[in-house]
Amino acid sequence: MRYWWVNQNQTYRHEVQGGYLWSPKRNAKSPRNPNGTRNPFYESMREVAPGDLIFSFMDTRILAVGIAQSNCWESPKPLEFGTAGQNWENIGWKVKVSFTRLAHKVRPKDHIGILRPLLPPKYSPLQPNGNGLQSVYLTEVPAALAEVLVGLIGPEVAPIAAAASAVKPVAADDLDFWERRLEQQLADDSTVPDTERQAIIRARIGQGLFKERVAKIETRCRITGVENPAHLIASHCKPWRDATNEERLNGENGLLLTPSVDHLFGRGFIGFEDNGKLIVSPVAHRPSIQRMGIDTTKVVNVGGFTSGQRQFLDFHRNAVLLRSVRA
Repeated sequence: MRYWWVNQNQTYRHEVQGGYLWSPKRNAKSPRNPNGTRNPFYESMREVAPGDLIFSFMDTRILAVGIAQSNCWESPKPLEFGTAGQNWENIGWKVKVSFTRLAHKVRPKDHIGILRPLLPPKYSPLQPNGNGLQSVYLTEVPAALAEVLVGLIGPEVAPIAAAASAVKPVAADDLDFWERRLEQQLADDSTVPDTERQAIIRARIGQGLFKERVAKIETRCRITGVENPAHLIASHCKPWRDATNEERLNGENGLLLTPSVDHLFGRGFIGFEDNGKLIVSPVAHRPSIQRMGIDTTKVVNVGGFTSGQRQFLDFHRNAVLLRSVRA
């Protein structure tokens, strides 16, 4: 179990009632930074795993404790946010969380004397005087600090912690809905020729023209070695939902993978370095991955990629793979 602290001043009501955390991927865009800058407190979302404990802080107090129910996934900004975070980008990170509102709402500033020595030197959720930090969204809490916070809150945390140790991970339940909505928008777009439209729609499930183009570059699953096309899916490196229509059909934006490996790659549990080295996410469930044909006990290299593939794999590492990229 890991421990996290989330500052929810703008979104507390929506996130606690809705049972999730949501953050943008990057800081708001500006003339100097047209693509936005990386934010370590948004990147933390990519490290959360089922069973982690989350302290919810709002208006100077810890108001709730949550249990992470899922890993992070890419998701549109919740509509219920309304005007909150008007400058945030529309696509961000989401994690399912089961929150319990606390009867004893601890004000950390009242206990800063015992908390201060336990604050992390980097990415601390509190200032040395006990005030919160507006710049922080989600940050990891050291176990020693978490234990003191649990003691300050009192016995109502005990059943929450017990439930966390037995949590059953849940899947991202709105990712397919989001993609199907994009697919319907494409199906209704009369500016795209019908034949091309059908090819792009089939590409979402790794079939049709896209798979044919990927097969000109890839001949087998990079992990399992399966060569029979009937058992392979053309998996997008830059996800279909994020890609342009041209990228959705670009053969260099794909790898031929068996369905289980496609799932791991598409949900960010594995990725690849440009030199072919397999990356296994630190939040991936190792026993499951072993059963899917990936040996996590040794270094795996699946061979080189084309220059075009390397560009799309760079996107996958930065926008899909669940891994720590904080400085």
